[in-house]
Amino acid sequence: MDWNNLSSGIGSINNNAASTGDFGITVFFRVEGDLRVRLVEKESPAGKAGIERAWRIMKINGNTNITTSNANFIINNVYQASSSNFTFKKPDGTTVDISLTAAHYYEEPVYMDSVYTAGDKKIGYLVLNSFLGDTAKISSELNRVFSKFSNSGVTDLVVDLRYNGGGYVSLAEQLADYLAPTSANGDLMMKQMYNDKYTAYNSSTYFHKQGSLNPDHVFFIVTESTASASELVINNLKPYMDVKLVGPTNTHGKPVGFFPVSVGEWYIFPVSFRSVNKNGVGNYFNGLEVNSKVADGLDKNWGDVTETSFASAYKYITTGSFRLPNVAPYQEDTQVSEGNAKLDKPAFKGMVANPHSK
Repeated sequence: MDWNNLSSGIGSINNNAASTGDFGITVFFRVEGDLRVRLVEKESPAGKAGIERAWRIMKINGNTNITTSNANFIINNVYQASSSNFTFKKPDGTTVDISLTAAHYYEEPVYMDSVYTAGDKKIGYLVLNSFLGDTAKISSELNRVFSKFSNSGVTDLVVDLRYNGGGYVSLAEQLADYLAPTSANGDLMMKQMYNDKYTAYNSSTYFHKQGSLNPDHVFFIVTESTASASELVINNLKPYMDVKLVGPTNTHGKPVGFFPVSVGEWYIFPVSFRSVNKNGVGNYFNGLEVNSKVADGLDKNWGDVTETSFASAYKYITTGSFRLPNVAPYQEDTQVSEGNAKLDKPAFKGMVANPHSK
């Protein structure tokens, strides 16, 4: 892992591509044999080529064996190669061949922010893929987004963290300050606790409410890729507001964090602290449980109200229930889950704090 690049948001989809960068694309199986683009970085080679979420990958370097059993080939040629050729099938049924060459680029963690009108409801939708990168720029983006939501009269929020593996605790705190109700201002957000040799670093963080938004509901779209600093936001808000989770699985389950320790030309990342919310809750090593278990709608682009996970939250906001009666919760195929776990392995998952700044 090239921490200097990763932490500043330079081509960090693939932690192993320090020298050449990467394509700026990640992939997941929707079902066995159906590999989809799950996200594309806007400024990356894939983004500039016009590739979009939900496109199906039919061939990689001429190979049509696009199955979970061939996950290592997919990882090598999508995440680690300096160049690859792809055949994509678009949602309209047409196919296109695209060649990609790896490069460095700056991540744009705010993928999308939109407002939807549903009767007397105004639904704000935010896709936030990382808490790493240019912290000043991300802070500015959060300010822009929540100002937009406030000015639009948003009543309910859907925050999409489905592939957000975490990052800086300071940015997670900022997001929580925007989402929290005004009544939480000044109250305890969380406690960070170190071991008995570093108790001087133990600290408490309090809410400093940002913006004027006070949503009736906050829904988080999550997956097993939702980790650490993302989970921290959700856990810290639960004592103060009605928080609901939507997605195919529990979140990743990583309620501990670290700070990078420089050793020569390397960094080491020992687990350094754990966090608990106002109620002392923080042992979610098995992940945070979803309220509505539905598929990750890999066949739809961001913000599509028919995309399975977003549609579930949207339905609750407009009707008071997640699904129609007698509809069974989603259950992902074990082979697909294991294949996607391999494809997700290169992604960063963690929360990073600097105890010396406390």
